[in-house]
Amino acid sequence: MRTGGCQCGAVRHECAGEPLALYACHCTECRKQSASAFGMSYIVPRESFRVTRGAPACWTRRADSGRRLRCFFCPACGSRLWHEREGVAESLSVKAGSLDEPVDFSAAIHIWTSRKLPGLDIPEAAVQFPGEPD
Repeated sequence: MRTGGCQCGAVRHECAGEPLALYACHCTECRKQSASAFGMSYIVPRESFRVTRGAPACWTRRADSGRRLRCFFCPACGSRLWHEREGVAESLSVKAGSLDEPVDFSAAIHIWTSRKLPGLDIPEAAVQFPGEPD
């Protein structure tokens, strides 16, 4: 069981079982939302995820892929918590930085590498995609 939540603790969540993937996304929007060099997404089966405290807020935006993305965040502190892609019912993307225990970043799949920051080195052995994988 992995637990997590926002910075102020008003919204908490948990997910059971193993993740489907861990992505390091280098797209412009993920850099903006994380205020960092890339965003980290811990992909889990939807049925394994639940909110255990609080009521997140949500807004919807268009992703670089053209799909619509529902973005959930804490209404008190603004921490991004998870994303749900339109048309993808079986999984969701928990923001890895919201988890209480750190993830193993060595297994991360790097996506949108065509937009990565100059000077950022991705390990040669890492799985990489210049855009969004299918």
